[in-house]
Amino acid sequence: MTSHDVQFADLDGVRNALADADYLADAGIAGIVYLAERLGKPILVEGPAGTGKTQLAKSVSEITGSRLIRLQCYEGLDESKALYEWNYKKQLLRIQTEGSDAAWNDVEDDLFSEDFLLTRPLLEAIRAEDRVVLLIDEVDRVEVETEALLLEILSEYQVSIPELGTVEATQVPMVFLTSNGTRELSEALKRRCLYLYIDYPDLERERQIVTAKVPGIDANLADQIARIVRSIRQLDLKKDPSVSETLDWARTLVLLGVKQINAEVATETANVLLKYRTDIEKAVKEFADNPDELADSAS
Repeated sequence: MTSHDVQFADLDGVRNALADADYLADAGIAGIVYLAERLGKPILVEGPAGTGKTQLAKSVSEITGSRLIRLQCYEGLDESKALYEWNYKKQLLRIQTEGSDAAWNDVEDDLFSEDFLLTRPLLEAIRAEDRVVLLIDEVDRVEVETEALLLEILSEYQVSIPELGTVEATQVPMVFLTSNGTRELSEALKRRCLYLYIDYPDLERERQIVTAKVPGIDANLADQIARIVRSIRQLDLKKDPSVSETLDWARTLVLLGVKQINAEVATETANVLLKYRTDIEKAVKEFADNPDELADSAS
């Protein structure tokens, strides 16, 4: 029988603990984490790339003292890489060392034992005896068949291995599934999870994130950065700057000793914040056409 230990006494406890781990969660994020932990349900976290979806799972792992097990999803991911597979090379060596006189039944029983089992992230999380946070990252990149496998495991928290039998979880891990929204996930998987959408932060929260995550930055520069990034996201870009790219830009400016951002500084460092040539060109034009906005952000 699976069970789970309650970690958080209340909603404020979640929010304060995440803040202590430098993850600035709003009430919506903290509320979903609290409910998921209480109900023993997975969280499906959707939103643009670089908005802190993966970091949320890492931070929850940190504040709960749990081991983080990560399954990075990709096109072509199958059961052998997500769940388990047999160590065929080791099995072959076992057969060769046994010689031709050995009875096959005896050899077969040995071949399909724990010694020859290669545990992948999903099975590792199911079998774990210590506290675990399971991160299934970018689940929207896998095929429908693999998504069905995830659904089966998250519904029962058990795995059937034909040669060994059914492996049942002794505890329910906290599970985070992240998605960048590149394809629509099945209704069945969504029903199994609590849903959380993490968008780009508002101005004040992004300023707080920059202040918390970038050592040595002063409040005025952090405010300038948050305001300029917010204005850039209003442009018609191929890819808006993510929070992680905002932090990279902030670290770059601190490293360069910048105290006040002007058009020249913004233009010279735009390639840290933006990763497409056309986006950089649009931003640079904006800096040149509207220098007053940069000045206003520094005031």
